Amino acid sequence: MLNGICGNNHSFYFVGIGGVSMSALAKLVHSWGKRVAGSDICRSVYTDELAGLGIAVDICGAACSVAGFDVVVYTDAIPESNPQLSEARRLGKTVISRGRFLADVCANFGTVIAVSGCHGKTTCTCMLAHIFSAADKKFCAHIGGRDIEFGNLYSCGNDYFITEACEYKKNFLYLKPDTAIVLNTGIDHLECYKNIGDLKNSYLNFIGSADVKINFNGELEPDGLTFGWGDGAMYSAKKINQTKGKYSFDLFEGDADLGRINLNVYGRHNILNALAATAAARSAQIGFNYIKLGLSQFKGVERRFEKLGDVGGVEFIADYAHHPEEISASISTAKKAAEGRLFVVFQPHTYSRTKLLFKQFVRVLAHLQNLLIYRTYAAREYYDDGGSALTLSQHIKKSRYGDDERDIIDFVSAASAGDMVLFLGAGDIYDIAKSAVKKISARL
Repeated sequence: MLNGICGNNHSFYFVGIGGVSMSALAKLVHSWGKRVAGSDICRSVYTDELAGLGIAVDICGAACSVAGFDVVVYTDAIPESNPQLSEARRLGKTVISRGRFLADVCANFGTVIAVSGCHGKTTCTCMLAHIFSAADKKFCAHIGGRDIEFGNLYSCGNDYFITEACEYKKNFLYLKPDTAIVLNTGIDHLECYKNIGDLKNSYLNFIGSADVKINFNGELEPDGLTFGWGDGAMYSAKKINQTKGKYSFDLFEGDADLGRINLNVYGRHNILNALAATAAARSAQIGFNYIKLGLSQFKGVERRFEKLGDVGGVEFIADYAHHPEEISASISTAKKAAEGRLFVVFQPHTYSRTKLLFKQFVRVLAHLQNLLIYRTYAAREYYDDGGSALTLSQHIKKSRYGDDERDIIDFVSAASAGDMVLFLGAGDIYDIAKSAVKKISARL
C-alpha cells in the first residue's frame, strides 16, 4: 500500500525527465504500476531507457499537454515560464519539485538512509547498494549517477531506501531520514546559501533530523557514528596499501579489527566512502563478511575515474570531478595509476562555482605540466567573464584554452604510449571526450 502523493494519485508527468535523479524516480513510480510520461530538451541514455520501459518521453518537440496527469514533477532547472509547468498550475494540478517528491517517495519505505556531502555521494550510495545486495536485503537504491552494474535505480524491496541527499537549494532538508550520512561539508553551491555558516547549519539540520547520525571525524555530530583517519573515529582504516591507485586496508570498528577490505575502485578518498558505507551497514546489523563482499563487488560509477579506452598505449580516463577538492583527489589518483606523463582536460561547471572558488581552482591546477581548460559548461547560468574557463586559463601560465573538440584532439596528440589523458568535469565534456577518443582511435 503506497503512501502520500504516490498512493493518492495514478498518473505522473516529469518535466526534465532525462535527469539522472528524475529518470530514476520515473522508473520507480512506473514500477509501482503508475502511468508515467515526461519531457526533456535532449535525448540521452536515460530517456532511451525510459522509452524502453514504455514510458512516453517528448524530446524537443511541441510541448505535450499535462491535462491528463494527476501530478507534475519538475526539476529546479525548469523555469516557471515552462509551458507544461504553466499549464499544470493553470489547471490546478498537483505540482511538486523533485526534492519534495523524493521526500514523499521516502515515506513508502521502512528505513531511509540518505547520503549527503559536497562530494562522494554517488560512490557511497553505490557502495551501500552493493553491500545491501550482498546481504540479501530488501531495498531500493536511488543513485545520482550510473553504477556500472545497477544503473541509477536498483529495486528489490521496500525495507530500506538508500538515496543521495543533494544540498543544492537546500533540497536535502526536505528529507527526514532514519540514517543520515554527511561525508564532508566542503564549500559549494553558495549561490543557494547566505554564507558558509548557512551552509554548515543546513548540514547540521539535516544530520540532526535523523536517528542514526554518521559524519566524518564527528565534525558535525561528535556523539554520532564517526568515520575517518586515525584512532579517534569509530570506523577507521589501518595498514593501508596501494597498488596502481587501488587500495586495501584493515577495517576497524573501535579497537576491533574486523578484517581486510580490498576496494575495486581507484582513489584513496574512496577509503572514506567505504568507511561511511560501513557505518550505515553496521547500523542495519549487516555483518562484516557481507560488507567485504559488497565493497569488492562494487566496480565503480560511470564518470568516476572511468576508463574510456586505450589508444596506442595511451589510457583515456573520465572523471566527474568539478570541485577543487574532487579535482585534487582525481589528479592524485591519476598520478599513481599512470606509467608516464599525465595530460588533463578540465571543463569548469558553471560560472558561479568557478568565480567563487577561483583561487582554489588555480591552486590545484597550476602545478600540471600538460593542462587544457575547456569552455565552461554553463548549465542554468548566463555568461560571466569573471568565472569563465578562458579567464581561469589566463591565470594558469602553463595551461591552454580550448572551445572545440578539435582543440582537445590536437592537445592530446602529444601523448604517447604509457601516458594518461584525464578528462575532468560534470558537464558535456564526457560526451565530447568519448567522441574525441573514437576519432583518435579511427586515425590509427
